[in-house]
Amino acid sequence: MCGIVGYTGHRAALDVVVEGLRRLEYRGYDSAGVAVVADGALASAKRAGKLVNLEKALEERPLPVSTTGLGHTRWATHGSPTDRNAHPHLDESGRVAVIHNGIIENFARLRTELEDSGVRFASETDTEVVAHLLAAEVAAGSELADAMRAVCRRLDGAFTLLAVHADAPDRVVAARRNSPLVIGVGEGENFLASDVSAFIAH
Repeated sequence: MCGIVGYTGHRAALDVVVEGLRRLEYRGYDSAGVAVVADGALASAKRAGKLVNLEKALEERPLPVSTTGLGHTRWATHGSPTDRNAHPHLDESGRVAVIHNGIIENFARLRTELEDSGVRFASETDTEVVAHLLAAEVAAGSELADAMRAVCRRLDGAFTLLAVHADAPDRVVAARRNSPLVIGVGEGENFLASDVSAFIAH
């Protein structure tokens, strides 16, 4: 069980996401991380341990101001609770960031296929395969939402996925299969989370 939050709108995304993670920390104490889209690039931070470790890291090295971002609190399933296994996971180019709740049952086969094609992995998690698969779909010409649909057709298991891309500064895409996802629609803003408590205050 993990906690996931996504936001795009007019507010400072990092504030919304970190506040949401505080409300979802009960869903995972092993690590926490965030990513934002700013100035045509992704910026991210993640730390093993409780959310306070991430908050301290963000105080020491703030991320750029952004109105689109996502965040994650992790309960480790694949891979030990370390900084490198914390979400978000990025593709090799650093242009795609993914967070995930659930288990991708066929990740070992997908990882082998990707490694055989030359992809280098930075973590031991099942989630990272999604970042690389999404990046490949986008590189082949797919729009991000279409890329997510194509990737989900290749995944076995129950999951919720959220992703952002550096080239889509005002978009968070999401997909779910037998795993919780709540969507909040506001005036010029959208919220996504594994539990409504993450954004009910807004």
